[in-house]
Amino acid sequence: MSQKSISLILGDKLCRAFFVLAFTFICLINSAYAFETLAKEAIVVEMETGAVLFSKDPDKLTPPSSMTKLMTAYMLFERLKNKSISLNDTFAVSEKAWRKGGSKMFVKVNDRVKVEDLLRGIIVQSGNDACIVVAEGLSGTESAFAAEMTERAREIGLEKSVFKNSSGWPEPGHLVTVRDLATLAVRMINEFPEYYHYYSERSFTYNGIKQSNRNPLLYKNIGADGMKTGHTQVAGYGLVGSAERDGRRVVAVLNGLPSTKARSNESERIVSWAFREFGNYALFQNGDEVMKADVWLGEIPRVSLKIEQDVKITLQRKARRKMKVSVTYDGPIPAPIREGDRLATLTISAPGFETQEYPLIAGEQIGRLGLVGRLGAALKYILWGASG
Repeated sequence: MSQKSISLILGDKLCRAFFVLAFTFICLINSAYAFETLAKEAIVVEMETGAVLFSKDPDKLTPPSSMTKLMTAYMLFERLKNKSISLNDTFAVSEKAWRKGGSKMFVKVNDRVKVEDLLRGIIVQSGNDACIVVAEGLSGTESAFAAEMTERAREIGLEKSVFKNSSGWPEPGHLVTVRDLATLAVRMINEFPEYYHYYSERSFTYNGIKQSNRNPLLYKNIGADGMKTGHTQVAGYGLVGSAERDGRRVVAVLNGLPSTKARSNESERIVSWAFREFGNYALFQNGDEVMKADVWLGEIPRVSLKIEQDVKITLQRKARRKMKVSVTYDGPIPAPIREGDRLATLTISAPGFETQEYPLIAGEQIGRLGLVGRLGAALKYILWGASG
């Protein structure tokens, strides 16, 4: 038996009909795409496939400023989903919350505020006071809530971020990475679709004070519907943004920008670039046949090789024709073969992409030939070889 490698390089005509081979997760090399940003840290993620379209110092710890409030909202969303609280519950306003500086919802000390209003105060108005009300309402103290934030962050895949408060107020050790923020944003959108609409609200009025959402992407015609801005003197201007077009959603996180104008321009530019330069391609569905492989001494001469999973890729549009696909197996494959046996490997590569491999399984059961059949096959092989 010998190892067989069958190349499936698709030409222009076959591409549309047979473009069913690729990989689910790709790691893109930034230099291949010639995109630059003023942001000190940045990442762009294709939400459905998890493909990283662009990154710049994505794992550097940096002050998150008010982008912290995404984690505060996440903690609140979890309590709402498990029904330990409701949108109509109320939390008391402490003097600490009332006195807090920076951006405010303008709650009044000793008032009780509905959870839904606090959510809008955090998401739309970026209220530091609202964050403290929620933290104290859920955990007793803001410091206890911050510790819970960090613990929960680790549990949901935020590998480096540490939270010292609920609002993003500058504090030593209060640091995140833009990769962690992107992970958090994706989880929020996936896990809490019933609450995500708050992020697209452009204004909210509380205590007679109307404030507009600071997210500049909401006011541009690019499909944006969230999520959160941030700014401190130390961190500069940042944004976690999400936009959807034609069934595709991207999440972009930028931090360390020099001004609100730069934040507005850079966030719009990077989101538009992601939609323009990349596409999602639905390729295999679970159970699709990739090809047939030769069988040795089997009741059937060839076995169907099938993929075990759905495959959708995010691929830079100009790289699509350079993709190479091969199927490798030790063949001919000796019978008997059980349905579901792993028989081959599908390998996919492209310039600037990490090679991906997927197992292929037997699509049917194939018994072994009887003695007479085996003798006939052996004689045929001696006389004519494998191709006979």
